[in-house]
Amino acid sequence: MVLYIVIAVIAYLIGSVNFSVLISKKMAGFDVREKGSGNAGATNVLRTVGKKAAIITLCCDILKGVFAVLIACVIGKFVKDYNSAVLAEIAALGVVIGHTFPLFFGFKGGKGVATSLGIILIINWRIGLACLIFALLLMAITRMVSLGSISAAVLFAVLTLIIRENYITGEYHWSYIIFGVLLACFVIFNHRTNLKRIINGTENRLSFQKKETKDNDQTVNNETTDVENNTTEVIEKEDKGE
Repeated sequence: MVLYIVIAVIAYLIGSVNFSVLISKKMAGFDVREKGSGNAGATNVLRTVGKKAAIITLCCDILKGVFAVLIACVIGKFVKDYNSAVLAEIAALGVVIGHTFPLFFGFKGGKGVATSLGIILIINWRIGLACLIFALLLMAITRMVSLGSISAAVLFAVLTLIIRENYITGEYHWSYIIFGVLLACFVIFNHRTNLKRIINGTENRLSFQKKETKDNDQTVNNETTDVENNTTEVIEKEDKGE
């Protein structure tokens, strides 16, 4: 019982390291929670800071989940009196809770999607890959990150009932079903406001319109500059009598 608690605490502390806040402050000089949607996650970093910062945040959050589960699995191999599957599951839930309610950042964190992805991929790569592809397809079709995230979490819970191979701890354990349901419920809980907006048809969608507008404005500015330069050349030639 003591080891379960220790693993939970370690995983929670790992999850409490919020990379979106750290990266946004480092690269843009502000706390991402004060901009955009107010969420400390990769999607809001993408909207408020940029692609490079978002990619770094996404990778760090995924690896955070992987690292927490790996620590639990390694310990589980050396301690025989504890169930390695349960240790991995406790670590997984602990790191997601830490990401959502970070100790080091006033208990105001992200929704745990990227961290959950890392967890799913390391616990069972087949299920993780299926959930990732499913989420990306939904996001591409609807342009709603929240819908893809929620759907993938529910799919994970369903697949733990069907797929009983390729788990990191070796043999399949019934607790994976409970873990899948808990993780899905937690993701849905974190997206409760998004669900309301999805139902109302007001959910935010990924858009590159802003970038295209900037590019068009830049093109217009360049064309205007060229016209002005040409006009100046003509006037100078007329003054010289050419």
